[in-house]
Amino acid sequence: MNEEQRLASQQVKQPQQEKDYSKYFEKVFTAPSLKDAKKRGKEEVKYHKDFDIEEKFLHMGEGRKFYIRTYGCQMNEHDTEVMAGIFMQLGYTSTEQIEEADVVLLNTCAIREGAENKVFGELGFLLKYKRQNPEMLIGVCGCMSQEESVVNRILKQYQHVDMVFGTHNIHRLPHILNEAYMSKEMVVEVWSKEGDVIENLPKKRLGSIKAWVNIMYGCDKFCTYCIVPYTRGKERSRRPEEIIQEVRELAAQGYKEIMLLGQNVNAYGKDFEDITYRLGDLMDAIRTIDIPRVRFTTSHPRDFDDHLIEILAKGGNLVEHIHLPVQSGSNEILKIMARKYTREHFLQLVEKIKTAIPNVALTTDIIVGYPNETEEQFQETLDLYREVGFEMAFTYIYSPREGTPAAKMTDNVPDEVKKERLHRLNHVVAEYSAKALKELEGQIVEVLVEGSSKRRDDVLAGYTRKNRLVNFKADPKYIGHRVLVKVTEAKSHSLLGEFVGKVKEEVELIK
Repeated sequence: MNEEQRLASQQVKQPQQEKDYSKYFEKVFTAPSLKDAKKRGKEEVKYHKDFDIEEKFLHMGEGRKFYIRTYGCQMNEHDTEVMAGIFMQLGYTSTEQIEEADVVLLNTCAIREGAENKVFGELGFLLKYKRQNPEMLIGVCGCMSQEESVVNRILKQYQHVDMVFGTHNIHRLPHILNEAYMSKEMVVEVWSKEGDVIENLPKKRLGSIKAWVNIMYGCDKFCTYCIVPYTRGKERSRRPEEIIQEVRELAAQGYKEIMLLGQNVNAYGKDFEDITYRLGDLMDAIRTIDIPRVRFTTSHPRDFDDHLIEILAKGGNLVEHIHLPVQSGSNEILKIMARKYTREHFLQLVEKIKTAIPNVALTTDIIVGYPNETEEQFQETLDLYREVGFEMAFTYIYSPREGTPAAKMTDNVPDEVKKERLHRLNHVVAEYSAKALKELEGQIVEVLVEGSSKRRDDVLAGYTRKNRLVNFKADPKYIGHRVLVKVTEAKSHSLLGEFVGKVKEEVELIK
C-alpha cells in the first residue's frame, strides 16, 4: 500500500470505496461533467425574478451555527455573502470558530493548483472536528466542486464530507442542507449546464462601506489556460433595471463604493436579444446615482470598446483606475493562450484609454512560464510592462488546470526558469509601483476610510480612487467617510499621510 492509499483508507469507509461511482451518480447525485461543461449550446438561460425559501425550511437553522471559509476572487466573496444571507433566513447564526459550527462550508477556487491543494489540506484538517462532532455538516462548494476530477477525489478520499454543490446551485442551499441532514450518503448536486440568473437572493454583506454587485456571470472566452468557462458557465447578464435598483438601494443604505463584478465584466449585455445595452450604458446610468465611487472587474481587452472609454472619461463617481489583464506581451504566447488580441491591439487600447483619461491608473495580470515560453518572449512581456507603465500587477507562474487545452501542451520550461522569470518580473512591477507612489508625495488625495490600520489601532487606513492604500492619524469618527489626506511619504506598497479635512459632501454626514 502506497502513502496515498494508506491515507485514503483512513478517511474512507471501505465498503463505499469499492462502489461503481458512475452508477452511484445516477442514483444519488447530480455530478459534474467536464464534457457537458464545455458545451455552449442554445439552452435557454432562465431568469428567476423572485427567490423565496420554502416555509418548511425556514426554521431549519434555529439553534445552529454556520461557518464559511472563502478562497479566490471577489465573485467567490460575493457568493459567500449570498450563502450567508440564505443561512440567516433559515435561522442559522454565523460563527468565526470552526469548532462551534454545525455547518462548515469551503467556498473554493479552481483558478490555480495551489488554491486547490489548500482546500484538500483543509478537508483533511476538518476530519478531527467531524470525529469530535459527528453531527457537523461539512460541505464543498464554489468552482472546485464543478470539476469532475475534484468530486471523484472527494468521494474516494474525503467521505467525511457531507455535501458538494456547484456554482449554479447556490440558490438550492436549503434543499441541499435538508438532504444532507436526512441522507446517510454524501449529497452531490452540481449542474454542468449553462446557468440561470436568480434575482433577489438574500445577502449578508461583509461590510457597510464597500459592496460587490454582480452584473453578469460566466465566460465564453475559453483562454487555453483557464478553467472558469467550465466552472461558471456561459456569459449571461442581469437585466439593467435590476442592477440599477440594487445600486440605488446600496446608496440609500450609505455605501460609499461599489464594485461591479463579472468573470468578463465588459462583455455585459452581449447576450441580450431584445435590447442593445452594454457596460458603457450601465456605467452611464450608475454615474447619476448618488454613490461616491464605482469600479468594475475583471475586464477583457477584447470587449473594451470605445463607448465604455467615452463614459469612463466623464469621471464623477467613475474612478480613474482600470484593471486590464494582458497576461503576456508576446504575440506568439497570446495566440497560444487564445486571448484573441495582439500586443499591438493592446497597446492601441491603452493609448485610447490614456488619451481619454490622462490621469488613469492601469493595473494588470501576467502569467510567466507558459508552455514553451522562450526568453525572448518573456522579454517582450517585460518591455510591454515598461511601455504601458502599469502601476501594479498580479503576477503568476503558469499552473496547469486539468481539462483545459493548455494542460495537454508540452511544457519545456523548467521550474527554476519559471521562478527566476517571476522574480525578474516582480522586480519591474515593484519598480513601477514605487515610482507611481513616489509621484504622490506632497499631493492631497481623497481617501475612503475603511478602519484602523493592520499594525496600529491609532492609525486610520483607507484607499484612494486609484486604489492606493493610505495610512494616517485622525479621529475614528471618519471611518466610513471620504477625507482629504496630504501624502508625506511613499512606502513600498502604501502611503503615509497627514489628515487635511473632510471631503465637502461628507461634512454633514460626519456631524
